[in-house]
This record gives sequence, structure tokens and C-alpha cells, in this order.
Amino acid sequence: MSDFTSSFWSWYVGGITVVSMLACLLLLWFGGKARAMTASDNSTSHVWDGDLREMNNPLPRWWVWLFVITVIFGFVYLALYPGLGSSPGQLAWTAHGQYEAEVKKANLAEAPLYAKFAAMSPEAVAHDPQAHAIGERLFMNNCAQCHGSDARGSKGFPNLTDNDWLHGGTPEKIKETLVLGRIGQMPPMAAAVGTPDDVKNVANYVLSLSGSPHDSVRAALGKSKFTVCAACHGADGKGNLALGAPNLTDHTWLHGYGENAIITMVNKGKANPMPAQGEKLTEAQIQVLASYVWSMSYP
Repeated sequence: MSDFTSSFWSWYVGGITVVSMLACLLLLWFGGKARAMTASDNSTSHVWDGDLREMNNPLPRWWVWLFVITVIFGFVYLALYPGLGSSPGQLAWTAHGQYEAEVKKANLAEAPLYAKFAAMSPEAVAHDPQAHAIGERLFMNNCAQCHGSDARGSKGFPNLTDNDWLHGGTPEKIKETLVLGRIGQMPPMAAAVGTPDDVKNVANYVLSLSGSPHDSVRAALGKSKFTVCAACHGADGKGNLALGAPNLTDHTWLHGYGENAIITMVNKGKANPMPAQGEKLTEAQIQVLASYVWSMSYP
């Protein structure tokens, strides 16, 4: 791996680039100096289709100079922009830098529009038609990839249109989630629960908490083993907003429903990240987006 982090490859790429461009000029120079063996009529004796002869005429001067100008342009470009290995060029241009500059320019142009919403409460922003339209576009561009265009989510991605919130559904909590992101962490608990039979019993007890179809005998046996789960989900299984631990007494199943799904979760655990948007979106954009998300479950 160290071979790819040394300066050798930068010199290697830069050297090949410069040598290739010089070789283009040398090829042009030698091509102009070399003389092919020709007949008395200045042809090379190559004939096609009966009367189509290859002549030994020099390249047109406009073509030669265009070629030279192209190579010179290449050297100027490499001096100004990255292209010679790790050299940043005199202008130190980067695609990331240009992207950030364009985003900054766009944010400055939009600042007067968002300034109106900054003085409004989240509830007022949520019911403002213009803010709602902006929030919808922000959601489609940044959130719909995971939560769906209708915000109803899918397996592993929360439904944002119901009232089931892992960390709380207030505008402030939604804004906090957008800015900082979340990492839903369910550790593997099979060893703590006990034997595979104990895990199956706990799974049936969990199903019983929501009134879902279950084996009542196994559920009764699993109740005592549920104590290892209660540290996060609570003794009553209603979850813990501070930890993001789901409520097990409702009928919302984020990672799959049924005995097998719960057994898999207990055995293998689950890490479910929500990426932070604080560095991607401005504070004003996050306020509008948070209000829009809140409005989908609290119309």
C-alpha cells in the first residue's frame, strides 16, 4: 500500500505526460525532415483503385501550426492547472473548490429569500406555501433517496409521515437530526440473552408486546430474559427517545416484522446511520426542511 502513497507515482505520471507532449513535437519535426523514396512524379509508387496515387507532399502549414499551438496550449494548461502528478498548478484549481464556490454564490443569492423564514416559528414555516414548496424540493434532493419521494420510507428507512419517532418528532429534534445525523445502534444480544431457544422466547415476548401473533408459552418464558433488552427499550418495551431505542409495543417495524426478523436482530444486531446534513445545507435551509418534515406527520 505504501507504493501508492509515495511521491514516485506523481513523478511517474508527470514524467510520462511531459515526455509524451515532447514526443509529439519531435514526431512533427522528424516528419518534416524525413523524405520518402519517390518516383519522378513525386509519388511514393502506392496506387489504389487504378489511378489513386499517394503523393509525397508536405503537411499544410495551417495544420502544422495548429498542431504546435495545441502542444503549447497543453504546456500552459499543465502549468496553470493540476495535471503533472500531484502538482496543483499555479492556479491551485480543484473541482471541490469550484463546487464550494458555486454553492457559496448560490447561497448568497438565496439568502434574502430565506431571511423571511428565519424570523418565523417552525409551525408558521411549515404552513407557509412558499416555504413548503422550497422544503419539498430540499427533501426531494437530499432525503428522498432513502425515505422515498412520499417520505413513507422502506425497510431500514423510517416513515416520516407517521407519529413514530425514534429520537422525538418536534421541529427542534428533527433539526438536530438533520444537522448532526444519527447512528442507530442495536448491539448483538444473543450471548446476553442465552441459548438460541431463549432468543426465540424473547422474540415471541416482543411480539406479544404489540399484540402481534405469537406463541404465548414461549412469550411467557421470554419475559424474564427481556430484562437485558429493557436497558434500552424500557421495562414496558415502549422505547427510549434519548437513546433512539424503538417502541416495541406498536406495530411499526423498521427492520422487518415477525419472529425470524426479531431473532436475526437479536443475534446480529444492526447499525443504521443517518448522514449529517449540517455541512451540506445552510442553517436556513435546514430550518425550512425540518419544518417541512414536521408538517408531514403533524399537518
